[in-house]
Amino acid sequence: MTTDREETPVPADAEANDPPADATQLQQELQQEREKAQSFYQSWQRSAADFQNYKRRIEDERSEAARFANAALIINLLPLADDLERALHNVDTHLAGLTWVDGIRLIHRKFQMLLEMSGVQEVEADGQEFDPSQHEAVSQAPGEEGKVIAVVQKGYRLGDRVIRPAMVVVGRGDSGGGEDRSPEGEQPA
Repeated sequence: MTTDREETPVPADAEANDPPADATQLQQELQQEREKAQSFYQSWQRSAADFQNYKRRIEDERSEAARFANAALIINLLPLADDLERALHNVDTHLAGLTWVDGIRLIHRKFQMLLEMSGVQEVEADGQEFDPSQHEAVSQAPGEEGKVIAVVQKGYRLGDRVIRPAMVVVGRGDSGGGEDRSPEGEQPA
């Protein structure tokens, strides 16, 4: 039996050597699983950040869509504002004190306030540098080159977007008393 005892410690030594090999393998597997978990965690973080960006982008698009939802209606109402303004500027002095003319002035003011509350602003034009993104040149006249000399029709913007450019007369730089040169007025050579 001593032989069995001698044989028993040898397998015990072999088993004692095997667990460290199993422990090393288990540690390697544990490290691999930790790396997988870290990879999954990083993927989850990226997905969560992407989702937050998506929500923010959708919210921005919704607010912009709501802001410009009535742009077509506003664009169609701008000629009415122009007509009211022209009519009020051309009121005869004999009619200026009548109550119905004052009533139309009040209606015009309310209409302007409604447009302002909707985010509509007038495009600055008179005396400004000509800006093709905000102004539409309809003719040139003697005056300071590149400056807006007169406004033919007001322009408007809704927020940051120009919904109707201002139609303007632009200075051509010569201060001579020449006429407005247009293709129709030129004489054949």
